[in-house]
Amino acid sequence: MDRKIHLEGHTCDVSRTAEIIGDRWTSLILRDFLLLGPRKYQDLFNSLVGISPNLLSNRLKKLEEYKIIQTKQYSEHPPRNEYILTDRGKDLGTIIAGMRDWGRKHTKS
Repeated sequence: MDRKIHLEGHTCDVSRTAEIIGDRWTSLILRDFLLLGPRKYQDLFNSLVGISPNLLSNRLKKLEEYKIIQTKQYSEHPPRNEYILTDRGKDLGTIIAGMRDWGRKHTKS
């Protein structure tokens, strides 16, 4: 059973969701997972122009903590992981698609 995430001080569903995925980099990380599937750290770092290594690591840890992604080891020596969306993470697809659709309609490329 997938347990709900409890966030202290947030009484609104929108606020709780924004607390988890509401920053620019997290949304772009999710975009990459949704469009491209499982990703390695270097794949994400190369795709997200301008993100610092520490910030990317922080965002990935946060997404793993909230069970939006999980890691799968693909090499033991040296230890290497890839990141995979969980079902909870895949459920965010409608939000990211909505952001894309809004951007197409209301912003210039």
